Amino acid sequence: MKIISKIVWLIVFVAFLGFALKNDKIVTLEYFWGYQQSAPLVILLLCFFVAGAVFCLLAMAPTVFRHRRDISRHKKTIAEIEKERQSEQAAANQAPTPDAVPNTTRHP
Repeated sequence: MKIISKIVWLIVFVAFLGFALKNDKIVTLEYFWGYQQSAPLVILLLCFFVAGAVFCLLAMAPTVFRHRRDISRHKKTIAEIEKERQSEQAAANQAPTPDAVPNTTRHP
């Protein structure tokens, strides 16, 4: 399986390398207010891909932190339940105490 995975990664790398070599022409990206940027097409595509990945990670951050907080709360609840279960099991394994015999003799 490792060999197949490495072969797939090699094919993907070669495909991206071929794409980069074929698209090395300089393009001009025009922003607002007349600002322009000239760079190879591959570099601009890579920059926008990385920026998109960063924005996705930032968008996922609140959800990830909420899930981590929920997991922490659930772990605490599970620990409390386990502690109660262990104390109940320890009480069940303990030998029963003899009942107190009431003193039925009367002293005058």
